[in-house]
Amino acid sequence: MGRNRVFVVGVGMTKFEKPGAREGWDYPAMAAEAGTKALADAGLRYDQIEEAHVGFVFGESTSGQRAVYELGMTGIPITNVNNNCSTGSTALYLAARSIRGGLADCALALGFEKMQPGSLATSYEDREQPLMRHIQAEAELFEFAFPPAPWMFGAAGVEHMQRYGTTTEQFAKIGEKNHRHSVNNPYAQFQDEYTLDEVTSAKMIYEPAGLTRLQCSPTSDGSGAVIVASERFVDEHDLAAQAVEIVGQAMVTDLASTFGDHSAITIVGADMTRHAARKVYEQAGIGPDDIDVIELHDCFSVNELLTYEALSLCGEGEGGKLIDAGDTTYGGRWVVNPSGGLISKGHPLGATGLAQATELTWQLRGTADKRQVDSAATTSGIALQHNIGLGGAVVVTAYRPAQR
Repeated sequence: MGRNRVFVVGVGMTKFEKPGAREGWDYPAMAAEAGTKALADAGLRYDQIEEAHVGFVFGESTSGQRAVYELGMTGIPITNVNNNCSTGSTALYLAARSIRGGLADCALALGFEKMQPGSLATSYEDREQPLMRHIQAEAELFEFAFPPAPWMFGAAGVEHMQRYGTTTEQFAKIGEKNHRHSVNNPYAQFQDEYTLDEVTSAKMIYEPAGLTRLQCSPTSDGSGAVIVASERFVDEHDLAAQAVEIVGQAMVTDLASTFGDHSAITIVGADMTRHAARKVYEQAGIGPDDIDVIELHDCFSVNELLTYEALSLCGEGEGGKLIDAGDTTYGGRWVVNPSGGLISKGHPLGATGLAQATELTWQLRGTADKRQVDSAATTSGIALQHNIGLGGAVVVTAYRPAQR
């Protein structure tokens, strides 16, 4: 079966905000802002969109329709998407699949989240929680601590420390780096720079891994949108100059190894990431050394380090060396999370993956302003996106400029 080429032709996002910071800012307004920006970026009308995939985690069943109706009501198919923290990139994956399979020529992926302050809470108490099996498996390895999310990733960090000698300072350096990057991102929830001492002395969230508040992604409100199109649509609408091609994309859910390896690192998704990255590298005909800029899922600093290894940026156990050497910031081998990442940009779950795609599109176009990674804005530029949701799903996507 042939695979049609897929191009990102329009992107848009809101500023990510602390929950409730913008009074009266409900999810339809968030979606309208991001979607309108994406349409304007592409120079398209809403009635040219043939289908929409709309992601959110916290909300009622057809919130996707309600959100997209702010852009227009044309009767197109609209799907509501929920894949935990990888919801936004899952919506993008579905939209791209429609283009790739020849089912549509122009599709919208939109994501939003209106969140409650504080740690994530469950919505239903009368049924088993989706992460219960993961939590129980990890509790057999490390004593349970609350809140669950920082405990799960923090315990994986402790396992990495025990195996490879990784230090809490190396995790903290990731938090320092991402906050430093966010200073130049007007869309980021936080735009403050912190010293390493300030990162390590912040409120402790999970002490065994030295995981402080400044190494954890916050709850956030916000929205992101991406419009994808076929090669025919790009040609007919003269969009090649701004188009960015998706040259590889894979979604992987939990494998037998998630529980079979009896490893906290595997339970929080490292093997899913590893499998997805291999597929994307093969599809795109690239390797890690070809990549210029990366937006990855740093829900906690620990996960960024684990993801270095799962994406094969380095060997197993060598993630700490990358951060010590400055290989993941400006002047290094890659720039990882130039946006500030989830830690500093914010993490409205349904919007996160689409904000990552938006940032990488700007980087490849050369329009990322002070965040610009110079090598990305060339004819040989390559960008990589990684988005993970426990329970579980990982989406990895590779991009390059349409005109090379």
